[in-house]
Amino acid sequence: MTGTGTVRTGPPGVLARRPGRVPPRVADAALAAALFLLTLGPGRVADSTGFALQTALVLPLVWRRRAPRSAFAVIAAAALAQWLLGVQLPADAALLVALGTVTARAPYRSAWAAGLVAVAGAVLAAARWAPEGRFLASAAAMTAAVAASALLGANTRIRRAARAERLARLERDRDERERRAVEEERARIARELHDSVTHGLSVVVALADALGHARPADASAVTARIAETGRQALTDMRRALVLLQDDGTDSGADAGPGDDRRSPPGIGQLGALCERMEAAGLVTRLRVDGEAAGVPAAAQLTVHRLVQESLTNVLRHAPQGTRAEVRVSCAPGAVTVEVTDDGRAGGTGWTGSAGSGLGLTGMRERAAAFGGVLEAGPRPGDGWRVFVRLDPGGAS
Repeated sequence: MTGTGTVRTGPPGVLARRPGRVPPRVADAALAAALFLLTLGPGRVADSTGFALQTALVLPLVWRRRAPRSAFAVIAAAALAQWLLGVQLPADAALLVALGTVTARAPYRSAWAAGLVAVAGAVLAAARWAPEGRFLASAAAMTAAVAASALLGANTRIRRAARAERLARLERDRDERERRAVEEERARIARELHDSVTHGLSVVVALADALGHARPADASAVTARIAETGRQALTDMRRALVLLQDDGTDSGADAGPGDDRRSPPGIGQLGALCERMEAAGLVTRLRVDGEAAGVPAAAQLTVHRLVQESLTNVLRHAPQGTRAEVRVSCAPGAVTVEVTDDGRAGGTGWTGSAGSGLGLTGMRERAAAFGGVLEAGPRPGDGWRVFVRLDPGGAS
């Protein structure tokens, strides 16, 4: 995962490296040089043998992170040779550094083996160089140093593992957010296209059914209405696709008179919607109270889609001769929508569960986006009722 101040330096699972940080190999070389110089001086390295042992003890620290077990093995071998030759050097501290690196980076089995080797070396060193009567104290002190080095290495391992887990979790969270965003976008596309296409096709089907029973003098008018409805459905679908591409923010300010990028349908277009429904055989009355101009375009689109889906379902499921009524009330901070019909309920009203199942589900999601809760169910006696109260200022 790439974040501020970090860059990916390898495949997934490789920890990020901060820019400007000293490369590990350079840092290890500097550590080896510093330890070599600090432990090199009069009385410490007496001859060429001591100098060679000093170099063998310190030089492997340069590749301690790249090959921790090999570096430890070389340093341990140099320390053993030093013990056999009876040359005591302060550069033995390099063994503790190598042990910490093995504990931090190598497998646990190798870390335990290195720890046992270091403890054995501490006991041997105390047996050879401890002052008279101070063997136990010297062995205990050097063993404590070995344990401290191993604990520091283990702590480094734990911190690195925790950091790697945090990075992996952040990557998983990012992937999950992206997956949810894709699913939500797919649902939004399906909902928009469902609302546009289903309404247009339902009206066309109703008009086509009426054409079979129309008088010859009225047939041309019904045919013209079918063509007009089909064109309107195509226009609505193109608008929906444009809105989806523009993330629903296109205001249509730069659109021309014949451009599909003009403002999306809203409360002002409910009259034309009701006229199309009447032409398809559903007598529809519309009543709008209050000023719709103050309602945001996104909320107006939601109102239009809710009314469109409700009337489309009445047209598809209610018996012939059903009358519908649409009431929209615009007040400061709230918009209420109520669609009722006088068709026979009796368990035959639409439930939104038929077909793709996007109807009622999509309506609930649209309402929830503006803090509303959709109510849909049979009316007392006959008919069906859909009601929702929207909060245009509380869009999620």
